[in-house]
Amino acid sequence: MLSGVFAARLAAAFVAVALAAPSASAQQQLDEARIHISVTGEGGKAVTLLKQDITVTEDGQAREVLRLEQATVPPHIALLVDDSQAAQSAIGEMRTGLRRFVEAVLDKDPQAQIALISFGERPTLLVDYTSDRELLERGVTRIFARPGSGAYMLEAVVSATRGIAKRKLPRPHIVVVGTEGIEFSNDSYTRVLEALADSGAAMWALTLTSGPRAGETEETRHRAIVLGKGTADSGGRQYQVLANSAIGMRLDAVASHIFSQYVVTFGRPEALMPPRDIKVTVSVPGAEVLSPATAPPLRKTGDKQ
Repeated sequence: MLSGVFAARLAAAFVAVALAAPSASAQQQLDEARIHISVTGEGGKAVTLLKQDITVTEDGQAREVLRLEQATVPPHIALLVDDSQAAQSAIGEMRTGLRRFVEAVLDKDPQAQIALISFGERPTLLVDYTSDRELLERGVTRIFARPGSGAYMLEAVVSATRGIAKRKLPRPHIVVVGTEGIEFSNDSYTRVLEALADSGAAMWALTLTSGPRAGETEETRHRAIVLGKGTADSGGRQYQVLANSAIGMRLDAVASHIFSQYVVTFGRPEALMPPRDIKVTVSVPGAEVLSPATAPPLRKTGDKQ
């Protein structure tokens, strides 16, 4: 009789332990992190990758790559355009390049969403996120240089990140087409970089160098830091455009990078302090990888790519 009671209690104890212990799948969900990377070959051509081609480290510690998938969720792209007085000589080429970019993006993915924002005098929403080519064409035709105005690029970036956060966009990009003219934003580079990192957007920047150049001011210094560090840390890139006629070609390169994205999901062990830096390398000869430089938060399986 006693042995039967003991056996029953022992069995109940095993059941309680089993119910209290987290399942392997639940533990894996808590320990997964995910990033978007762009991988291209020579001439911006697409590269086919396998999971074993990717190496991920956080704070110098190797991480196990769990999954590697091509990014399939349609991108949301905020196009920020300088229409200040400094852009006067480039307006025609800017419109041509923007039309070319819109066509390239929507030809590649008709469900992609593009917003058009100008930032001469102040950030102005010309077209909200849409896949409608006609609406975007109308927005592009409304871009004119504003006489006597300066740029508010930093404020435009922060505004774009707010829109991304409000919509909880899964695959956001910010593309800046700017000049070296006067910058009037009051935002500090630290605030802008924090907003950019929190949004999860990759930032791409074209800086036209053929127009008038502003002197070194606190505002232009902050802008330069955001353009350099913001693009690199977010997994994007900055382009110096020496001739206005090259705007379209550089925007083509941005579109190529956006549609050469992979989603890398990797494991992360529990730690008291979250990692700060991440580095991704690929073993494919001649391939170039653009990836975020800051470690992403943990995620749960089932989140959209």
